[in-house]
Amino acid sequence: MTITLKAGSTAMFTGDSITSFYRHDGDDPAGYPLQAAGRWCFDHPDRPLTWLNTAHAGDSTADLEARWHTDVLAARPDVLTVLVGVNDVGNGRTPDEFAATYSRLLTPLAGTPLILVEPFLLPVTTVVQTRRGLIGEPERARWREALDPMIDVVRDLARTHGAALLAADRMFADLSAQAGPEHWTDDGVHPNAAGHSALAEAWLALVE
Repeated sequence: MTITLKAGSTAMFTGDSITSFYRHDGDDPAGYPLQAAGRWCFDHPDRPLTWLNTAHAGDSTADLEARWHTDVLAARPDVLTVLVGVNDVGNGRTPDEFAATYSRLLTPLAGTPLILVEPFLLPVTTVVQTRRGLIGEPERARWREALDPMIDVVRDLARTHGAALLAADRMFADLSAQAGPEHWTDDGVHPNAAGHSALAEAWLALVE
């Protein structure tokens, strides 16, 4: 599915820390929404867009739902991109709970072009310190087992709601086989500059 963006359209991104990275300052590399916006503006100067980002670090589907009307529906985006799921795993939500909440988010947006991004986890081997403690291979293996059903939910929701699917988990699995997962992320969850560039390219491939 390809989504057409007309001049004057509003493109919104929402989700968790992977998407909110768009708002980082200083020396941090630009997140995928900002990279996509920059490329779009360079390639399509005749089609200026409004770019919005309402993502918050740490958000799960429940957090999105609490602010959905204010952060998303009130803005009436012409295309909405959603990336969420890893924090639902971290918060112990079941796939059924995840599916029910996510579906409630999308239902009021019938008729709005949607891009649903698969949550993903790359098999890095390094041990990293996070707010949840030290994360190594055993912890990632447990996360992987819990995340797979969430990814299936996103794929099913994309079909049900007629959304474009950005198959990020599949993409990063293929990229990791080529260059190694550490080329794309430090902790397996948050993309680095190369990882964000890959997401931006995949997003741009879904729009015209």
